[in-house]
Amino acid sequence: MSSKREDYISWDEYFMGVAFLAAQRSKDPSTQVGACIVSQDNKILSMGYNGLPIGCSDDEFPWEKTDDTPDHSKYYYSTHSELNAILNYRGGSLEGTKLYVTLFPCNECAKAVIQSGIKEIIYADDKYDGTPGVIASKRMLDAAGVKYHPYQFSGKKVELNL
Repeated sequence: MSSKREDYISWDEYFMGVAFLAAQRSKDPSTQVGACIVSQDNKILSMGYNGLPIGCSDDEFPWEKTDDTPDHSKYYYSTHSELNAILNYRGGSLEGTKLYVTLFPCNECAKAVIQSGIKEIIYADDKYDGTPGVIASKRMLDAAGVKYHPYQFSGKKVELNL
């Protein structure tokens, strides 16, 4: 009789992998971010990626990030992955859940995380650490008792051939 397979991925690897896969749905040419919300018993509740709201054409709205006017800047229109994952959930309360996200949440997403009851954030990248938005985000998350920590990459390679 054979024994069970030992080289399977961990829960953290699985959920962060789902977040990275969700990010691949983003149409943003410069930054693709994905998020995955998980229950206390390791069930995926919702996913999201950064993009435009439903009904807003990806071809008719801007994707530029250098211009600060509504005619040319994506920042006036794009919804972040964390907020999309929260808004995509249709099952009731998110109290006590975990959020796996490929980029540390901005201050606006931190507010949504706190208000929705998410209690832990596992993030892959904190490239905006030290910026005013992330400083505010961490201050609010700390005050609200939301734990956050970086994802520990295992070095495993997962490949999809679709």
